[in-house]
Amino acid sequence: MGYTLAEKVLARASGGAPVKAGQDVEVKPDFVLAYDFPGYTDVIFKQMKEEFGIDKVAEPERYGVFIDHMVPANTPQEEELHIGTRTWCAENGVPLYERVGIGHQVASEVGYATPGAFVVHFDGHISQLGAFGTLAIGVRRHLLEAFVREYISFKVPHTTRVNLTGRLQKGVMARDVFHHVVRTLGPSSCRFQVLEFGGEGLSDISIAGRQSMCGLAMFTGAITAVCNPDQATLDRALPLARKRLDPVCSDADAEYAAVHEIDLSALEPIVVVPPSPANTADLADYVGLEVDTGYLGSCVSGRIEDLRAAAQVLKGRRIKPGFGLHVIPTSQEIMAEAAREGIIATLVEAGAFVSSSSCDYCFGRIATMSKGQRAVSTGTLNVRGRMGSPDSEIYLCNAAAVAASAIEGRIADPRDYL
Repeated sequence: MGYTLAEKVLARASGGAPVKAGQDVEVKPDFVLAYDFPGYTDVIFKQMKEEFGIDKVAEPERYGVFIDHMVPANTPQEEELHIGTRTWCAENGVPLYERVGIGHQVASEVGYATPGAFVVHFDGHISQLGAFGTLAIGVRRHLLEAFVREYISFKVPHTTRVNLTGRLQKGVMARDVFHHVVRTLGPSSCRFQVLEFGGEGLSDISIAGRQSMCGLAMFTGAITAVCNPDQATLDRALPLARKRLDPVCSDADAEYAAVHEIDLSALEPIVVVPPSPANTADLADYVGLEVDTGYLGSCVSGRIEDLRAAAQVLKGRRIKPGFGLHVIPTSQEIMAEAAREGIIATLVEAGAFVSSSSCDYCFGRIATMSKGQRAVSTGTLNVRGRMGSPDSEIYLCNAAAVAASAIEGRIADPRDYL
């Protein structure tokens, strides 16, 4: 019996001997990542020194820290947090990435998305690095261990496989594929497992689209998601890789907890209805519902293909008066590319408010909603209070649907505009 991608990565990272799902191992992360946030990094930095007597990390090249929340700071306390992070990184020689984009995306731009690598973070959306064949896992309660020990304790996870066939129709995007997975498999179907995407249909989904799908893995209960790297992925990732590793793929005879088949050609745009990321429905069932604002961005949607889709819908059209459409590219690199292509101009001319990359719109620090308002969003969550008042509502959909809805001030089908 063969091995899954996850089993192969963890075997190498734990010393080289083969491992199987369910086995307890001591494993050395190739990279330990975090973004500064009160109660997380500041506490870890303090505990390292006061409780473990560690003044400096032993291998600073294994670490990376991002300042992507509370950017720019709007209170002295927020800036003090950032100062503490800058100071710690400088003292430890740890790479710091500030004001260059949302960390999960920037991680892929600066080489942490190394095929075959094992990466940990306290935020589960780091799973999007799985699009590059990287096993990237959120270990929220145990990240301190990765800062104070070379090896961490870990249980090798089982893997559920989803084989994709067919091709996406016009107006259907990668996050529709993921939400269909939730609808088909269930929100707890991959609990404590790895969700692996494969099949011939995967080649119809861009690397950016795969990042969106992998980045949402937690909403199936999975601890992460992966795609076996193809040549296009390797061509992009390997020149940036921060470590020389052999990429790995699951064996044809690997053992899976379950295997599912999904025909991409049968999918339509999907909306995720508040207040749960498990409430998936056909977008067509909600067409016409009035909405007040829109958010196009986040670590899972806000890449160049999302901006292109929105610009295609909005080109030559205007956003409905009174509707607030906020467009936040996932990184400054993406924003620059969108500017070169003329996408930013198209969005601004249509009436969108375009801002530099930040996580703040996604978790409601900026552009908050009041009681009774509704948003269409490409954010990560639609739980109560995520973007302001607990009595507001968030409807998650793809970027093209957000743009179409901005034109009408109602949930709209993007296929009418493409």
